[in-house]
Amino acid sequence: MNPNFAFTLQRNDPGTEARAAVLKTPHGSIHTPVFMPVGTRATVKALTPLQLTALDTQILLANTYHLFLRPGSELISKAGGLHRFMAWERPILTDSGGFQIFSLADTLKIDDEGVSFVSIIDGSRHRWQPEDNMRVQNELGADIVMQLDQCAPYPASREFVQTAMRRSAAWARRCRLAQRRSDQALFAIVQGGTFLDLRLESIERLLEIEQSRAPEAKAVCAPHQEAHAKTEPAAPLQFEGFGIGGYSVGEPHELMFETLADVATALPPNRPRYLMGVGNPTTVLRAIALGVDMFDCVLPTRTARTGTAFSSEGRLNLRNARFTRDFGPLDPLCTCPTCTGGLSRAYLRHLVMSKEILASVLLSQHNIFYLFDLMRRARTAILEGSYGAFLAAWLQSPASKDF
Repeated sequence: MNPNFAFTLQRNDPGTEARAAVLKTPHGSIHTPVFMPVGTRATVKALTPLQLTALDTQILLANTYHLFLRPGSELISKAGGLHRFMAWERPILTDSGGFQIFSLADTLKIDDEGVSFVSIIDGSRHRWQPEDNMRVQNELGADIVMQLDQCAPYPASREFVQTAMRRSAAWARRCRLAQRRSDQALFAIVQGGTFLDLRLESIERLLEIEQSRAPEAKAVCAPHQEAHAKTEPAAPLQFEGFGIGGYSVGEPHELMFETLADVATALPPNRPRYLMGVGNPTTVLRAIALGVDMFDCVLPTRTARTGTAFSSEGRLNLRNARFTRDFGPLDPLCTCPTCTGGLSRAYLRHLVMSKEILASVLLSQHNIFYLFDLMRRARTAILEGSYGAFLAAWLQSPASKDF
């Protein structure tokens, strides 16, 4: 295993599959379960790095596709990598951009070697093979990088999903071979749509890659010693973690849960499990009970920009007239800066209705803190061996309403 990374399990909840762990990275340790805010273009919308640090953000995401198009991975590399470029000293994960590329199906050409796509910025044409994607992510320099995969939409035929899954598995091996930086962890991605047998086949194919070894390479030596060069031992092709992709692409959440439990427990227990693109509080807590460790989603910041706040009462749409003369705090049970700063629901509604930038700042700050606090409470329950009771209480509470 990569010595720069370590995943240490601290406690398995006795009544569920939930687990608490610590993931060590070169830029700090991450305590799981963890929610990761999305900073697609090297920024979490409406929040500064200092604000994110004050909220105790453990790790955030950036997107390879968008940063490749603008400002370019070469420029970011010259700036010292993504951490220096965005003044963020804690861990970063870069998504490969596969989801974004495959969501632009009308401009996409894909084959087993790679994918050709058109820039959404200037219409320029680009070609990525798995090796190209790894080069870009190496230049960005995140702590955790994701393999290039093909994300099938929902609905899609079984044949289409099967082809995408097998292609993704083949690309996982090529990404592993192309990944050059020892200070980056590479996560493979499980695909297979809503078909459980395809999901399990995806895992089987990824684990088969780990049983193989890299091609032997000759040791570096002086030109006149070439004839006496020895071959280095072939390195094992092991992934530092696993993403569970291809969910939250339009399917009902209950359909996802029909397969997620078997998928999560089929993955190696000594590596982190990352459910990609999920940030609904109730869905996150249910997935934790199935053994998932990491989550990300644009939901908290996107809903904030529409004037919606998470709360102990459920979702609050501040555009609703009932908040016009409500001078209480946004959520009396929340200790985030927005809720403890003396700002009323009436004032926040005024900002929302006036389309003030401050509304997005304050509500994004609150929504992200809300999910962080939920993860802290979930982790505490796991460490105390009471996660099942914690989840049951949540599902019966007003907080789960509308989630």
